[in-house]
Amino acid sequence: MNSRNSSEWWRSAVIYQIYPRSFADANGDGIGDLPGITSRLSALKSLGIDAIWLSPFMTSPQKDAGYDVADYCDVDPIFGSLSDFDAMTTKAHDYGIRVIVDLVPNHSSDAHPWFQAALAAAPGSPERGRYIFRDGTGENGEIEPNNWQSVFGGPAWTRTTDADGTPGQWYLHIFDTSQPDFDWTNDEVREMFRGVLRFWLDRGVDGFRVDVAHGMIKADGLPDYTPPAEGGSMGGSGTPLGLEPAIDDIGEDGAPYWGQEGVHDIYRDWHTLLEEYEGDRVLCAEAWVEPLSKMAKWVRPDEMQQAFNFPYLETPWQASALRAVIDESLEAFSAVDAPSTWVLSNHDVVRHASRLAVTAENPQGHGIGPKSPGQPIRETGLRRARAATALMLALPGGAYLYQGEELGLPEVIDLPDEARQDPTWFRTDRERYGRDGCRVPIPWEAGTPAYGFNTTGAAWLPQPADWDGYARASQVGVEGSTLELYREALRIRREHGLGLGSLSWVDGFEESVVAFSNGAVTVIANTGSTIAAIPEPFASAEVLLSSGAVDGSTIGADTTVWVLTP
Repeated sequence: MNSRNSSEWWRSAVIYQIYPRSFADANGDGIGDLPGITSRLSALKSLGIDAIWLSPFMTSPQKDAGYDVADYCDVDPIFGSLSDFDAMTTKAHDYGIRVIVDLVPNHSSDAHPWFQAALAAAPGSPERGRYIFRDGTGENGEIEPNNWQSVFGGPAWTRTTDADGTPGQWYLHIFDTSQPDFDWTNDEVREMFRGVLRFWLDRGVDGFRVDVAHGMIKADGLPDYTPPAEGGSMGGSGTPLGLEPAIDDIGEDGAPYWGQEGVHDIYRDWHTLLEEYEGDRVLCAEAWVEPLSKMAKWVRPDEMQQAFNFPYLETPWQASALRAVIDESLEAFSAVDAPSTWVLSNHDVVRHASRLAVTAENPQGHGIGPKSPGQPIRETGLRRARAATALMLALPGGAYLYQGEELGLPEVIDLPDEARQDPTWFRTDRERYGRDGCRVPIPWEAGTPAYGFNTTGAAWLPQPADWDGYARASQVGVEGSTLELYREALRIRREHGLGLGSLSWVDGFEESVVAFSNGAVTVIANTGSTIAAIPEPFASAEVLLSSGAVDGSTIGADTTVWVLTP
């Protein structure tokens, strides 16, 4: 395998996100598991990725698909055991694939022993001090302590019931009622998470993706706050189509529960802890923070190594917008000596094979369903997704892929109402469809039960009836398939060192075209709806990769081509 001590591997790594319950199911119960992941690692080795990031697999009641953790140092039985995790990690490392695990420090499950102890304890007790409990307002404390709203809809406070049956204090949950927020001003909380980090580092993990890394610290006094109507649920612009200016909705300028300065002390502490371990361990922030100059604070030299570039994810398929966000990203991250990261899909957003063809506003977290406006055309979405990925994988820095995007999977829009499981669906009284559509189990083989997700045909979310053509086995070795496009792009990216390269814009193209050189490779992406001309000397250059139609002198609509730099 490649040396795990190589210098700062994360600066150019391509990291593949696995959503465990939807990746591969070894025991046939309809929920993906760790042995299933282990059985499919050879496919990821073949794809050419550098690391895997696993969404939560720790002990949980699964009220929010594992982002409600009841035990941070064990594997939930639905996913397997610690020995299964060790076996998976060992095999991944044998393949030269690093392992990153999800850490959820903003909140726990209400089933966590600490929270159960807090409910049983009196107001002002040390047990309640680990979470954010407050007295209500009003004559009898019947009104929430402030007006904060949950990301999933409804109030961010739930009232407890005392032992004698009378109403008690309220506790804060920025997410679901089953996810009480920790009080990160409490030293016990900080020490507990140091222990969690060490537990997984000692088992060989190469780093952590930190959930809600812009949360954890709340403004003193918990002041009232009303978010802008168009804001995204996690504090971003709320306009994934990128048609409006981003909202600076953090810290002193906005939400008192996002982006507070105190979060940086936590990550400096964690950075120091990780430095005790060999192998260049990493932290990656899920921080919905704008502008990018503020996001760069999370990746200063003594804090985290990477931060997801959500402004890039939210950028429309439009040449001028893409050039602007790429320039801004490279400038902001290089100013703190960090690599930019690039991402188009994950478990919380509409898959980009559908999102890039949506014609109506679709704020992050809302999802798409049968009644959503601006329904995407599948062919247009896939064409744009292939082109967008080809552009992204040629950019210098790190890149994240979400399971199934290499198959060209669209968002599953027509899930039956009774099958939906995202808390957003229920807490908004079925107004927002939520994230189930991007979490459907992925297809491996055509014409088999559950498309090879398992051998029984069971699936925790129903798979569409027309996915045979998307199955991995249907695309392996097939010229022009989305899978082969990804494999070839990753091969060329490695061969030419694009992740560690530098970008130079190339002029002389039509307005709909994004064109840049990265070392020996020139990338030409036509974001327009009609063909665009390719001027000399690029028209005569050797084509290395193309997401769609190109004949030398022209490039098709929604198409990206890589050529050898003349």
